[in-house]
Amino acid sequence: MLQKVLIRSQLCRLCHFRKTQAAPKYKPLPACCAYTTDRQSDQENKTTVEKLSTFLVDVRKIRRVKGWVLLEDETYVEETASFLKELGASKTVIGSILERCPEAIVCCPAAVDTEKKLWQSVCKNKEELIRLIEQFPESFFTVKDQENRKLNVEFFQELGLKNVVISRFLITASAIFQNPVEKNKQMIRILQESYLNLGGSQANARVWLLKLLSQNPFILLDSSEAVKETLKFLQEQGFTNLEMLQLLSKLKGFLFQLHPGSVQNSISFSKNAFECTDHDLRQLVVNCPALLYYPVPVLEERIQGLLKEGVSIAQIRVSPMVLELTPQIVQYRIKKLNSLGYRIKDGNLSNLIGTKKEFEANFGKMQAKKERPLFNPVAPLNVEE
Repeated sequence: MLQKVLIRSQLCRLCHFRKTQAAPKYKPLPACCAYTTDRQSDQENKTTVEKLSTFLVDVRKIRRVKGWVLLEDETYVEETASFLKELGASKTVIGSILERCPEAIVCCPAAVDTEKKLWQSVCKNKEELIRLIEQFPESFFTVKDQENRKLNVEFFQELGLKNVVISRFLITASAIFQNPVEKNKQMIRILQESYLNLGGSQANARVWLLKLLSQNPFILLDSSEAVKETLKFLQEQGFTNLEMLQLLSKLKGFLFQLHPGSVQNSISFSKNAFECTDHDLRQLVVNCPALLYYPVPVLEERIQGLLKEGVSIAQIRVSPMVLELTPQIVQYRIKKLNSLGYRIKDGNLSNLIGTKKEFEANFGKMQAKKERPLFNPVAPLNVEE
């Protein structure tokens, strides 16, 4: 009964700090190419349709998704196919690329050739290049701002990023190449200065920066004001330079993408939920940065889920990383541990946390230990005569 009263009291205290925040709505941007689509013609280019058909392209699918391509007067189906074939693509691969990325046929050969040279500067050979094009055709056939993108590639190479990392950026973070190269250089300088001002060593600055960019290239899309604002906000919350360095390393640069208002709400909620001092809260945040970037409703839901499973607030304070798990994952893992006779509320949460792979590996060890015989059947018995 006492346990139920405590849980009810803790849940009520959490509900008191509920502050629903509307999730921001983002509208995805379409892939771009150097062409215009403002024509009003309603007649398809029959020559284009016929040429696409020779490569077994499903023209009906293009009509449904990107029908404007078929209305263009000037297209380069044969030239694009010839380019892909030269790189080693089979007819089947060519057809697949043209079907999934039909805008490729409106990119003029000169622009495609320039793009090829840009990608070849970071690809080991033609085989790697055609493999990337086959997997990510829209990224390759984005033939705009080519000179600026070339300057950014050269800058990243001079910075020390490996070509394999830069090629990954071209695929997954193409927006950073649309930045003027001077803006990217400025952000790099600010990041380095911030690291050094927080007490980071000059000897480690370059390695830290390259690792940061490799893990989160989108940090280059932030503004210098956002970086300064975030650091100032954390200082006002009492975080030391060392603690901010630790957060910066753990959050991989996403620290600068947090909104101070939301962070303030999360900090206030966590302080009340854990009934801790400012110093203790900062230590919790350093150990579990999720307390910063999860909004209050998410934190509340996860703490409530743990309390309902019999976990105490004291246990969560010892192992705050458990808050990175959803209630569904927590329930699943507790059920598996219970099957081995492990009572989570009577121990620590170390066996509960970690990635899926880490949990399964640890569970396997616990299961093997439980099934291990109590004695070695082949060992000689020590019997006194």
